[in-house]
Amino acid sequence: MFTSEAVTRHVRVSVTAQYSPERSKPSETQWFFLYTITIANEGQDSVQLLTRHWVITDGAGQVEEVRGPGVVGQQPTLGPGETFTYTSGCPLSTPFGLMQGTYQMTTKDGEQFDATIAPFTLSEPYTVH
Repeated sequence: MFTSEAVTRHVRVSVTAQYSPERSKPSETQWFFLYTITIANEGQDSVQLLTRHWVITDGAGQVEEVRGPGVVGQQPTLGPGETFTYTSGCPLSTPFGLMQGTYQMTTKDGEQFDATIAPFTLSEPYTVH
């Protein structure tokens, strides 16, 4: 299991990622990875997640950027001390890669900022890279 963590303006983004053998087909150059993210509001004001921006790099150096509203169909609002956890997945054409990105957040006063998602590894177990 691979992890990362970053804190931006009292918003902590923690990630755990793992290989999903049941959804992968290495013989067809398809590897699938699951990642679980917990977003924690450690500040004194409410914040809302508006959009996501992912930068996904596979083992061959190919980069894909993904942008969109919210996460898993939601744009959660977190009050002080609240957390939001979700799991999603990422297909790759190589047995390892790297993901990183940002969540665009807004405060209750309408101030927007990007919360960092620190880089984390996607890797099939026992793969040498």
